[in-house]
Amino acid sequence: MISSPSLRQLLALAVAAAAISACTAETAAPPAAVNVVQPGAPGQGSKVLPAGELPSSDGKEYTDADVRFMQGMIRHHSQALRMTALVAGRSESGDLPRFAKRIEISQQDEIDQMVRWLRARLQQVPSVGSGGGHDHGGGELMPGMLSEAQFAELEQAKGARFDRLFYEDMIQHHLGALTMVERLFGDGGGEESEINQFVTHVDADQRIEIDRMRTLLAGMDG
Repeated sequence: MISSPSLRQLLALAVAAAAISACTAETAAPPAAVNVVQPGAPGQGSKVLPAGELPSSDGKEYTDADVRFMQGMIRHHSQALRMTALVAGRSESGDLPRFAKRIEISQQDEIDQMVRWLRARLQQVPSVGSGGGHDHGGGELMPGMLSEAQFAELEQAKGARFDRLFYEDMIQHHLGALTMVERLFGDGGGEESEINQFVTHVDADQRIEIDRMRTLLAGMDG
């Protein structure tokens, strides 16, 4: 028959367990600090932030400049979709329809992202095509936006002339988007994590498409 452990034995076991626990705590390596790389503004380097200094993701760090940028860029992208809608029945090349479809898909996806961003922050979402492409207050056209006269000229063109005007006008349009990104950072915006990632993507995507259109345009001359 096995006898129950005595009080002295129980105390000895408790002391031994405490000693083992203390040794384990002393020898365990402290967890390594985690650093996070935050993308910088287009043309600037990234920043390495300690975990304790991560930007807030609760939406409190966006600025009025961020809101204006998103609202304006929705209208800006909407004009690009008006341009791509003209391709069918006007272009006679094999390259332009495929490239225009790429622009259509990417710009519509970005519009959807901007709408979600604004709604998540209870900000006004502009109607597609509203404002005529003007800055707030009805002043000058936003950078890169085509005037109605330019748009009418594109609408009336056919064949090679249409292709050339499309590339030239869309390059102008994309360069305007890059200017808007630059102005956003100049106004102190673009620091919130979500919008920083978005505008960095927009900037890179527009540059890639500009280079592609310049190559296609040069091919027409060749």
